[in-house]
Amino acid sequence: MGSIIKFQNIESKLFEVRGQKVLIDFDVAEIYCIETKRINEAVKNNPDKFPDDYLFVLSKEELNNLRSKNSSTKLTMTRVAPKAFTEKGLYMIATILKSKQAINATFEIIETFAKVHPV
Repeated sequence: MGSIIKFQNIESKLFEVRGQKVLIDFDVAEIYCIETKRINEAVKNNPDKFPDDYLFVLSKEELNNLRSKNSSTKLTMTRVAPKAFTEKGLYMIATILKSKQAINATFEIIETFAKVHPV
């Protein structure tokens, strides 16, 4: 961790779930160079900032579907259902995380979504 995140690295972590492009909580943590539990703490401490269209918990079926399509050890080793951040949720988590790495990561996330969903 600790290096500047690039567009391709973020784009490769995007999954489509419930008809939306999302990043899973452990990938968000990796992008921001923090532990997943810190992401989850930020969500827990700011529940009003994360309505259902910003973040949702993956169902067992959704998690199994991602596991079948992806060989990520993070998906196979998780004991709790991961959270999926939509584009709006990623912008919201950016307002909470304030480190220099977080600012750089936020720029790359914004650029990634702009390229994936051109206006």
